[in-house]
Amino acid sequence: MDFLSYFALGVLVLVVLILAYGMIAIHDIPYLIAKARNHPHQDAIHAGGWVSLFTLHAIWPFLWLWATAYHPEHGYAGRPSPTAKSSSPDATKALEERLAKLEAELAAARAGKAE
Repeated sequence: MDFLSYFALGVLVLVVLILAYGMIAIHDIPYLIAKARNHPHQDAIHAGGWVSLFTLHAIWPFLWLWATAYHPEHGYAGRPSPTAKSSSPDATKALEERLAKLEAELAAARAGKAE
């Protein structure tokens, strides 16, 4: 065998190793998404990723959907609407004032009813 035959064999082995690593790296993407979102089923998604690896990624799209369907703050309910009020300090202060006013009205109503 000459140098080019050894070079071609080396390139072939390298390509096979890169493809094998790529397949293994791709199977972990849903788990990394679930971990970043603090998904309650991260371990199941990770196990499903390994099962998907051995079934040539047949269930991988479903694992990806499962991992991305969960939102850290709202669970499976989805993302908040853009018109939802933010939890800024001003909004919190306004809610505290409103709560205090309602509690005062409730106390006055109870005092009036008790008489």
